[in-house]
Amino acid sequence: MDLKSQKVKLNDGHFIPVLGFGTAAPGEVSKSEALEVTKFAIEVGFRHLDCAHVYRNEEQVGQAIRSKIADGTVKREDIFYTSKLWCTFFRPDLVQPALEKSLKDLQLDYVDLYLIHFPVAMKPGEELLPKDENGKMILDSVDLCRTWEALEKCKDAGLTKSIGVSNFNHKQLEKILNKPGLKYKPVCNQVECHPYLNQSKLLDFCKSHDIVLVAYSALGSQRIKGWVNLNHPVLLEDPVLCAIAKKHKQTPALVALRYQIQRGVVVLAKSYNKKRIKENIQVFDFELSPEDMKAIDGLNRNIRYSEMLFPPRSHE
Repeated sequence: MDLKSQKVKLNDGHFIPVLGFGTAAPGEVSKSEALEVTKFAIEVGFRHLDCAHVYRNEEQVGQAIRSKIADGTVKREDIFYTSKLWCTFFRPDLVQPALEKSLKDLQLDYVDLYLIHFPVAMKPGEELLPKDENGKMILDSVDLCRTWEALEKCKDAGLTKSIGVSNFNHKQLEKILNKPGLKYKPVCNQVECHPYLNQSKLLDFCKSHDIVLVAYSALGSQRIKGWVNLNHPVLLEDPVLCAIAKKHKQTPALVALRYQIQRGVVVLAKSYNKKRIKENIQVFDFELSPEDMKAIDGLNRNIRYSEMLFPPRSHE
């Protein structure tokens, strides 16, 4: 299956591959491992790589991309690379320097997509999660419409091809869409999305505005204390998902990924296991029936795995 042909057109005319490789590493993963698995993902056919400043591995991911360009596996234009603006850089004058820092770490001339990571501004400074003496997050009062204008300038400067948002609910999206003098609409909204949190209302809202929904934690989530609620049921052990997987002779993970692609959602597959990375590419080898899709739709129970340590929410 030629993955390169599996793309969705964004509202600015660029194209995004429907399957992406999520590079956010579980806490215990070494930086050299980020380099290895990203190279491997490119080797097996992933062309869409999703990263962020806050993942602290852009240097390694950039190195992987450049080594695969150097050995002739890909050209730069074959790769769709996403980075994200972290919450401590939302003041308009900090936006372009933050993107330039990512580009310097990556040693690339541009990113394909730059996102506002969360709709919550935090106190600028060295700390990625600035807290007061009581351990409470220190927020910053920045109008996200001003942050958005700074992203628009980054697009005009050619530092990023496309711009979008992440973890926004429809009201937060509307604020940007209704902004006087809006130059570019967000091309996407990247949110937690899986059969237990299918975001159907938010998906409909995004589709109605020609905004692509990008799904993270599409397989439930790696269970990392502090970032994830460990009390939730394990998505990939769901009996309905497992029965559909068995019927198609596929894994429950592949069914969960295929579900998103068939409903017009761009999906990120995150794994640091080579066998599973290779397996996730097989999402194009089968198709779910309308009955399968309906059964998976019926699993929605508004379970959110990614419980960040502060309030942003992408609920409907």
